[in-house]
Amino acid sequence: MNLLNILLQAAATDPNASPWAKYNGFIMIIAIVAIFYFLMIRPQQKRQKDIQKAREAMKTGDKVVTAGGIHGIIKEIADTTILMDIDKGVSIRIDKSSVFASSEDIQPK
Repeated sequence: MNLLNILLQAAATDPNASPWAKYNGFIMIIAIVAIFYFLMIRPQQKRQKDIQKAREAMKTGDKVVTAGGIHGIIKEIADTTILMDIDKGVSIRIDKSSVFASSEDIQPK
């Protein structure tokens, strides 16, 4: 906040400064916020929406990979959990939010 005050005071005290000079600091802060939004926040939100759509589109029989790296096939889907077969006769129940990718999405083609 001190830097903003210094910039605004410096622009306001110069008698030869243009009328827009007192807004330079404020304009720079807005530009920095806009850059952060378009380069960091917006792409992350888009990625999260894509992951959520993929989770909603999951169905029984899909091959998936969990956040921990466990590969398996979906056996049953509940509201917040998934029953997943990871081997013959071995099933685990995991939280839906821990599934990030299907096996087909991460394998090279």
